[in-house]
Amino acid sequence: MDSNPSSDTHASPAGGAGTVPDVPFLTGRTALVTGAAGGIGRSCALALAAAGAHVLVVDRAAAATRATAEEIGGTACVVDLADPDAVDSLPTDADIVVNNAGLQHVAPLHEFPPDTFALLLRVMVEAPFRILRRTLPHMYARGWGRVVNISSVHGLRASPYKAAYVTAKHALEGLSKVTALEGAPHGVTSNCVNPAFVRTPLAEEQIADQARAHGMPAEDVVRRVMLERPAIKRLIEPEEVARAVLWLCGPHTGYLTGASLPLDGGWTAH
Repeated sequence: MDSNPSSDTHASPAGGAGTVPDVPFLTGRTALVTGAAGGIGRSCALALAAAGAHVLVVDRAAAATRATAEEIGGTACVVDLADPDAVDSLPTDADIVVNNAGLQHVAPLHEFPPDTFALLLRVMVEAPFRILRRTLPHMYARGWGRVVNISSVHGLRASPYKAAYVTAKHALEGLSKVTALEGAPHGVTSNCVNPAFVRTPLAEEQIADQARAHGMPAEDVVRRVMLERPAIKRLIEPEEVARAVLWLCGPHTGYLTGASLPLDGGWTAH
């Protein structure tokens, strides 16, 4: 049995939402977070580090990756997840994997560039697969592991003009469920977090593309497209997503696996 003090048996609870944990319950754990130089990934890296984990900060933006790693006392891993050989160079000793990195392209299906479609799937499906096949043996050996896949409401629902993104997120959901089933006998859980539109540069960059695709002014995109389906009429903040990720890595969620946690403001309640 793993004697690390942050195991489910001996871990201390995290603080409430929006607070730093009172006890660093992930001390002795290593967390690998992709897309960790900004947005959701950076918020996850900060939250996991505050809980005591040593964070492997994975991103292709060299300066921001190194700055984030230095800020939290983590390790910078400057890697382009679109390069399979680079992905296979990442460390294998992660106890926690947060598959967060992603990108977006908005276009009608019949105009969608095939190379861009393939790129999104490499980054958001193949890279998580490669990371997990290399890190799961370490988790199995320790008898403990947490996999958190940052999916999307688009892993549960479809929207027009996002063929690659919706396809990739649905595929990530399937990968997460298989990981949950295979990891269960080894103390490894795997879950998805499914936010609606998050206030990140990725969402902000979509506004012009969405305006073009929907034929509307950019100033109407947030109200008429991004906030049309959620019942809560605001964007979710990256820190809110990070708190959910931290909770899934905590001491009271060892029986929760194979799930998809919708942080969608009521989108999927329709």
